[in-house]
Parts: sequence; structure tokens; C-alpha cells
Amino acid sequence: MVSDRQLFFRYLAQTSGNPLQLEITKAEGIYFYDPSGKAYIDLVSGVSVSNLGHGHPAVIEAIRKQTGRYLHTMVYGEFVQSPQVQYAGWITGHLPGTLDNVFFVNSGSEAVDGAMKLAKRYSGRAEFRAFRHAYHGSTHGAASLLGDDRARSGFLPLLPGIRHMRFNCEEDLGVIDRNTAAVVAEPIQAEAGIIEPEGDFLRKLRNRCDETGALLILDEIQTGMGRTGRLFAFEHYGVVPDILCLAKSFGGGMPLGAFISSREIMRSLTFDPPLGHITTFGGHPVSCAAGMAAQRWVEQNDLIAHAVRMEERYREKLEHPSIRMVRGRGLFLSVVLEKDLKVDDFISRAFQNGLVIDRFLFSDDAFRIAPPLIISEAEVDESVGRILDTLDSLRS
Repeated sequence: MVSDRQLFFRYLAQTSGNPLQLEITKAEGIYFYDPSGKAYIDLVSGVSVSNLGHGHPAVIEAIRKQTGRYLHTMVYGEFVQSPQVQYAGWITGHLPGTLDNVFFVNSGSEAVDGAMKLAKRYSGRAEFRAFRHAYHGSTHGAASLLGDDRARSGFLPLLPGIRHMRFNCEEDLGVIDRNTAAVVAEPIQAEAGIIEPEGDFLRKLRNRCDETGALLILDEIQTGMGRTGRLFAFEHYGVVPDILCLAKSFGGGMPLGAFISSREIMRSLTFDPPLGHITTFGGHPVSCAAGMAAQRWVEQNDLIAHAVRMEERYREKLEHPSIRMVRGRGLFLSVVLEKDLKVDDFISRAFQNGLVIDRFLFSDDAFRIAPPLIISEAEVDESVGRILDTLDSLRS
């Protein structure tokens, strides 16, 4: 009989030459289980997706109820569907007043591509500015923003008119000019190894956009929905975007994304031509129901404050000669190793020790800690114990 592992390599397109190959038979809470029954602690959350962990009853019940009502009915934007409008009302109610109009899509890449189209349509301009070591997705438009030459190199030419700046470099803000439709930025750079803005850099970026008439697009696909200790990371820095991109945990474990702006800006996709941006499955009612259930549970159980407390616990416990520093906020952390250790070696050994840990795309000396927000103190301690044991084994 052909095994699932054999089918995986025979029929699924591979994204790398060395996938993790963890075969999952069950996932519950913060744990994965393989066919042998071995438990693995999930410190990645599907890259900031599974804020409530795996198989959370509130999400499962919302999915069950919605599947009993209806699944897909019509392309997005034509029918009034309760999960969509209720979730749009909830999310805009938790945002500044200028972000009051939601366009649901399926993923983060789509949210970024939609935001780029919206910025071009509204501004009448064609150029974009982005940052080095930024990642905004893999579709053609989003990939054009990639802040890494090697990552872009196999797909050139990409979109023209895109220039990259150094994050936290005020001098580079001068490349934002009156030809710039929008600047696309992460409030905290994720794949660079979780790099926060220094001082008032985001405020200066906002001011430069205002001076030139460029829109500011903030990509909160990884940082949004409570992961950094605020519902949105931009709240830490007192800056409000013109367009906000969400995905990952926004769907409660189901595929869902959105770009959000003001009604005035968003209306530019409605006319001349109509259907300026459309999607078949965007805002799928089951995904919206799951996302709404997840966010309500996060809110009602004060998981955002819990994320801050668990950050403090990680910082207190992660003491080891091989750890140089810990960066980040909330449960969005980067553990930087000493230069004589290879992150890939650590991740491989950690996997053997029952830890699912991930590296960053553009940082070769750190690994991420981004577990489900439901992680308990005891589970934090358990995960730290396995991390320190792994580091010890690399030194022996």
C-alpha cells in the first residue's frame, strides 16, 4: 500500500528540497501528534495563524454551525452574508475611524495585491516603495515588493517602479516622492528576524507619506490580531495606516485575508471600471465564522494581555550561554543565537526533541517563538526546557 509520505513526494509540488516531513495524525491545543503518538510542541502556530491552537471548541462549533447553514453562495460582494457583515462590523469597530471599509480575500498575498491595486487606483500613481528584508507574499505583485534580491531573482522582471529602502534608516525616506502611490511596510519586520522600528521611525515614515501624498500600507498579516500584545502592532507606535492588510490568524485557522481602508478610498474600486477587484472565494462564510469566533474568544478571555505575560516568562526563562538576545513583543519573539551555532542545526535537533520551530527567511542567526496565544505557563516552561536541552546537546 502506498503511504501518505510517498504520495506527498509523488504528487505534491514541493516548496523546498528538504521539507520537514512531519506527518500529522492529530493536533490539539499547542501539540501535534505523529503516527507513533509522539507529541510535538508547536512554537510556530502555522506562522502566526493558530492563535487559539488546534481544534479549539469555539472555532470548531462556529464552523459546524455555519456549514449547516450554507457554504459558498456567490462571488464575493454580491450577496448579504451574515458571517461577512458581522465580522466586518467587529473588525472596523476595533480600528481607528478612518479604517471603516473591508474587502475580504483569501490570503495575505491577495490582501497585499489588492491593497496595491487600490493605492494605484486611488492615487493615480504607479510606483511603490518597500523595505529591504521585507516579505509580503509570493504572488506576482507581492513578490515584487520582496526585500531580498536573491528571492526575487528567479522571477525577473517583476513589477516596475518599486524601490527598496533600509528599515530604520531615516535618510532613505527621501526616495518617497510624488510618483509614489504607496509605501508598503510591516510595523515590525517579521522575516528579517523580528526587527522593531527604532525611536519614531514609523512616525517619520507616516509624515513623509503625508508630505508627498503617498498612501501608507501596513502589512499586519503576521503581527495582527493580538500576537504582539496589542490587537494591531501599529498601536504600539501611534501610527495609523491608510490601508491595512490582514490574514493568517484573522481566519481563526481557516483561509481568510482582508485589506481595509476608508470608505472614500475603497470606493475607487467600485466604479470606472466596476468590478475593479473581485474574488470568488474571498470572505468565505465558513472562514468568516471561524475568524469571528476566534477573535471573540481572544477578546473575552483577555489573551492579548496573556501574550504579554507569556513574553515576560519566556524572557525570564530563556537564559543560556548560546542565546545572544531575544527580540520582539508579545508572543512574536526572535531568539538570536551566538555566531558559532547554526540555526539549521538547532532546528533539526529541536525537531528530534519534540519542538516545531521555524527559522526566518532573511535572518540566519535566529529562530522564532510564536506559539498559540493560549499557551499556559506550564507549557511555556516545558517548551523552554526543550529549547535549553537542545542547546546543551549542541554544545556537548
